[in-house]
Amino acid sequence: MSVVGGSVEGMVQTLSAAAARRIALAAQGFGRPPATTVGTRQLNGLFDRLGLLQIDSVNVFERSHYLPAFARLGAYDRGLLDRLVFRPGSPASEAGYTEVWAHEAAFVPVRDYPLFRFRQRRFAAKHLAGEDSWGLTAGASTIAWLRAELAEKGPLAASEIEHDANQRRGPWWGWSEVKQALEIMFRSGELVTAGRTRFERRYALPEQVLPASVLDRSVPDEEAVRELVRRSVTALGIGTVSDVADYFRLYNAQAKQALHELVDAGEVERVHVHGWSASGRPLAAFVPAGVRVPRSIAATAVLSPFDPIVWERDRLLRMFGMHYRIEIYTPAPKRVFGYYNLPVLVDDAVVGRVDLKSDRQASVLRVQSAWVEEGAVPGAVAERLVPVLQSAAAWQGLAEVAVAGRGNLAAELDSALDAPLTAPVAAAG
Repeated sequence: MSVVGGSVEGMVQTLSAAAARRIALAAQGFGRPPATTVGTRQLNGLFDRLGLLQIDSVNVFERSHYLPAFARLGAYDRGLLDRLVFRPGSPASEAGYTEVWAHEAAFVPVRDYPLFRFRQRRFAAKHLAGEDSWGLTAGASTIAWLRAELAEKGPLAASEIEHDANQRRGPWWGWSEVKQALEIMFRSGELVTAGRTRFERRYALPEQVLPASVLDRSVPDEEAVRELVRRSVTALGIGTVSDVADYFRLYNAQAKQALHELVDAGEVERVHVHGWSASGRPLAAFVPAGVRVPRSIAATAVLSPFDPIVWERDRLLRMFGMHYRIEIYTPAPKRVFGYYNLPVLVDDAVVGRVDLKSDRQASVLRVQSAWVEEGAVPGAVAERLVPVLQSAAAWQGLAEVAVAGRGNLAAELDSALDAPLTAPVAAAG
């Protein structure tokens, strides 16, 4: 392992906090030379690197699954990603993508679907035992009816299914019994996605969509967990047991056992990081064997609340010093940084956050508030951030960027917004 700013304590390598940040960002695809054009190859490469794209329905700026690619690759045709992941009406191939509960609901490669069957079985067992933490409920007759309906008619969206039980009632988000049944069947693997239309998921029986090579592939639970842990370490670059477990939402005990096996096999190395501790003791961290520490990271990006860099809040605080929470569920009077505030990455530091809204009617990207973290220089952050916001506006098909006066970065950002917008991306979805 090539270490910059590291030391050796006994048999365990100790890295500086800055080295750990650079390892993590490089593993996630930051600091790479920008592609001249972003096409299908680059988007497939992003999936290879991250392993998944988390899905979220909030569209105040842009839906979450589009944002990791923009952060790492720059402006691109969202229609290309749509064609990769939505596939309305098309059977999947092993080279394609599907949805599964991975971190949360996420797009993953079809070929990886068998790795998540153990979780589907676990959900089904907990649901039958009345231990489903989601509290989803549906009668056996509704599930049997849906199974027959999909077998007869093929893939359907919830809104296309007519049934006298299909009315909004009950405690779970006001979902109908039909919608809850579909979700139960999806999470347990009895149904899969057949793409989405206008972001609405279409449900299907697995044999209607997935190739036989995937349906017939069986992966033992322990092997699936070990493979997911291996991929977590690779995607994170560096992480504690809980960081690694969180990537694919495994139990800590599962991740710990798999990490020990991978260390014994020489595929993963155990390290310490200066400043990473709990109860006064160093936290064990893990890196891919032979990992190299970049000398620097050159990057400027706004990060989705559901970006892998951000989603494990304890790791974000430990690694980048940012205490972060998304405030869409916080009552407006109690919001501190804004409804949809996104962390701002500059090189190897998270230096601020901006609350963005795409005002499509007025053709304006609105920066509702802008904040800089303690120790960061507002003018320098604004100078780096302005081109990203201008590119984001053009990528969204918006004509300008407008900064409201809220936040300790707002004035500097507003005064830096003098350069013309870059050209919009052709055929953006």
